[in-house]
Amino acid sequence: MLACLVLGLLVFVGFLARPALHLIRTAIQDTDELETPPEGFIDDASRLNLTEVAEIWEIPVDSKDPERQLSELLARARTEGRRVSIAGARHSMEGHTIYPGGIVINMLRLNRMELDEDRNVLHVQAGAMWKDIIPYLDKRDRSVAVMQSNSSFSVGGSISVNCHGWQYDRPPIASTVESFRLMKADGTIVRCNRTENQELFSLALGGYGLFGIILDVDLRVVANERFRLEQHVVPVAQSLETFDGKVKNQPDMQMVYARMSIVPEQLFQEVIINAFFREPNGEIPPLAEPGLTKLRRTIFRGSAASDYGKELRWSTEAKLKPLLFGKIFSRNQLLNEGVEVFQNTSAHSTDILHEYFVPRHRATRFVETMRKIIGEHKANLLNVTVRGVNKDEDTFLRYAGQRMIAFVLLFDQPKTDAGEARMQALTRELIDAAIAHEGRYYLPYRLHATVEQFHQAYPRARQFFELKREYDPDELFQNKFYVKYGKGGGE
Repeated sequence: MLACLVLGLLVFVGFLARPALHLIRTAIQDTDELETPPEGFIDDASRLNLTEVAEIWEIPVDSKDPERQLSELLARARTEGRRVSIAGARHSMEGHTIYPGGIVINMLRLNRMELDEDRNVLHVQAGAMWKDIIPYLDKRDRSVAVMQSNSSFSVGGSISVNCHGWQYDRPPIASTVESFRLMKADGTIVRCNRTENQELFSLALGGYGLFGIILDVDLRVVANERFRLEQHVVPVAQSLETFDGKVKNQPDMQMVYARMSIVPEQLFQEVIINAFFREPNGEIPPLAEPGLTKLRRTIFRGSAASDYGKELRWSTEAKLKPLLFGKIFSRNQLLNEGVEVFQNTSAHSTDILHEYFVPRHRATRFVETMRKIIGEHKANLLNVTVRGVNKDEDTFLRYAGQRMIAFVLLFDQPKTDAGEARMQALTRELIDAAIAHEGRYYLPYRLHATVEQFHQAYPRARQFFELKREYDPDELFQNKFYVKYGKGGGE
């Protein structure tokens, strides 16, 4: 009997030893090696776009008339022959907020907000960050209607890329915008909404800062509520059936996303569906800082280092997540997490996002094609999140011309020329696959798409750039995205 107990204890200790050693090794190696760009240079979230600029213009903290100063800055830029780009948190990934030798306007200090409780409308300046908006609204029993899954972004940046999130049965964020004020290239300010300056409204939403400076926004908000998590772990072949039967038509469905297995030998074979239902009975949990962040970060970063790390992370998410974090959340709590929890801080590699949108009837075949392409390239895939996006009725350069399923992919990429070349080749194949399956790719990430691919995915792009030059004939507002795809009509 004693021998059996000893043997059982040894087996148990051995079972725990490998994951413990893996996590300890990951934690030791996970050091912050991020560097601040040297003076006169700027970069973005990819850490692959270090660019020399003429000036990074900060809105003065004590300014009583920042709009006048912005107008004067634009006049000076025209006199000096400088181009202007507009930046917030700079989470785009290839110079969408940068023009070489230009003036970068840092909008983050323009961050005041005020809630109209009767209309459920938040009036907020463009530089405000979601991480500040969420607690502000939480104190007033409100929540953001549509936003990304993390809070590390600015309002102006979010509507300039027309982000979407995992709010169920919703179009992108443009659908929640009542109006905004825009400073045009000549320094004049206009209000844009669905009846007043409607064309500019549709162009600047998802317009990547090419039509002017968004000063402030009126956003529709919703109630903060108590949510209950239901999780389903199923083979990929049963995922749509499970969603239809257990999630889609259930009452009080509010938020949903899925994750696909990234274990290389079982790539995309399993899916975790996380569905959040409104639960009217019971108190709404108070807003708090995200829990177990060090452990979650270590498990996530460990998945970048080895196939075993990917297996451990998948097992943790599929079997332990509800036990570790519970099943009851406030709506605001689900949105209250920054990217720094999982951010790559290595000097030698960086994490690169991709996103592809395909209609539901092409999703299964697209996943099969993705699996083949990623396997052939031996890419270090860290995450695949799946979301639904309703048709976008508001923006000109839209990625959701119909109801779409979005696949958000995160890759670990070495910061080398060879790593960059491999990522470009992978990206172009995935874009071709999306287009072949009646889909599109998301534009805020690396500019690896060819000009031909860009125009295939966005057939209204030429008209978009023609209108840009009508509203900004001197092409004052520019960035690397415009340089690659928009200059000279993008030919």
